[in-house]
Amino acid sequence: MTRPIPPTTSDDPPVDQANVRRAAFAGLVGTALEQYDFVIYGTAAAIIFNTLFFPEVSPAVGVIASLGAYAVGFAARPLGGLFFARFGDRLGRKWVLVATLFLMGIATFAIGLLPSYHQVGILAPILLVACRFLQGFGAGAEQAGGVTLLAETAARAKRGLYSSLVFVGAAVGSVLAALAWILAQRLPEDALMSYGWRLVFFSSAFVTIAAYILRRKLRESPVFQETQKARIGVQDTPVGDVLKNGRPSLVRVFFINMGSNGQSYIYQVFMGSYLVTWLGVEATFIPKILLFGGIGACLAAVVAGRASDLLGRKPVILTVLIFLFLFPIPAFMMIDTKEPFLIGLVVVIGFMMAGYATVGSQGAFYAEMFGSRYRYAGISIAREFSSVFGGGIAPLVSSALITWASGSWWPVAIYMMAMIGLSIVGALLSPETRGRDLRLEEDALTEKRAALVASRD
Repeated sequence: MTRPIPPTTSDDPPVDQANVRRAAFAGLVGTALEQYDFVIYGTAAAIIFNTLFFPEVSPAVGVIASLGAYAVGFAARPLGGLFFARFGDRLGRKWVLVATLFLMGIATFAIGLLPSYHQVGILAPILLVACRFLQGFGAGAEQAGGVTLLAETAARAKRGLYSSLVFVGAAVGSVLAALAWILAQRLPEDALMSYGWRLVFFSSAFVTIAAYILRRKLRESPVFQETQKARIGVQDTPVGDVLKNGRPSLVRVFFINMGSNGQSYIYQVFMGSYLVTWLGVEATFIPKILLFGGIGACLAAVVAGRASDLLGRKPVILTVLIFLFLFPIPAFMMIDTKEPFLIGLVVVIGFMMAGYATVGSQGAFYAEMFGSRYRYAGISIAREFSSVFGGGIAPLVSSALITWASGSWWPVAIYMMAMIGLSIVGALLSPETRGRDLRLEEDALTEKRAALVASRD
């Protein structure tokens, strides 16, 4: 049986529905920009950047090199998370969300200005890596900020639903990125290689401006405003505080997110390069299936988030993870048929389940796992450091494994299952958190242990 949601009490912070809707939309659009930036780069890495920035190596090695630059963005994410988390738990969620927005937008626009390898030689990939670093540095606090703000603003009975809207924004960003590449690929080959790909990166400016207009009108969450008194007299920074007192929660969230995030980017990034480089699929097919995957992902995130409100966080999280543990082998067997419908079906299902049913069910759970003093820092550190070992290296490792195995997919399937296996262990060791009071200073694990001790006395 699932634990009933604790009823709202008169002591709960009042819920301003207008502010909830504003926060939801602002979080959605901001995360759309983050995902748009990452997907347009990931798609470019799979189909074009190996030629533009790494032309002196074989196509397979060029893909590995461009995905290596892609991984730099993930390596920068925990650094950005550490940097901005100290401000998010002290100055507020809104301040960080505006700062990271502009950092991501400027870095993405700058990629469109870069010269190619044929123009400036080795300087071109160096500049590409620098821009990817700035992208990742800004993205390191984006989703943590959106999830924290929405979880603290929404009513506890709908916390999972509203937190999932942050990831609906990510799905929308994927759809927009796919559409941008579909339009760019309609250009003649020479035009695409000279200026068409640049227009894709320039287009991020429109999303940046739209997100800023929404975010500048945001108000801080009532939970943040109320619990700032808890930090009075606390000498540790939020980062130091969570590292000292929140390590058990950090470890569990780290492993849950690592496998989910790793599989997500295998479907979103690696599959494109695998299909083009090893199976000879037309590059124009990749953005089209990502488009359908992004549309389905919007639904997957919302359904998973709402299901976690109704059934509990833990049962929904485990159901999604177990599916992902079982799916890789039949997925590659379907891809091996080279039937476009089956290939598209695998990528769309992977996109929906690994990319968005995971985070849709986990968003509110992450906010509920940490205490009020360092919630932003806890989510940022756990998610972003795990993303380095998950999505950051998963496309690169998968490309290296497939090259080592001369095109055989078995090593990649085993790698995917191993990652999700760690996530399942992390979920099994975690408490049910649905409906938890987010004003509490202690973590969910500390609260659970205290309740067990009290029940024995």
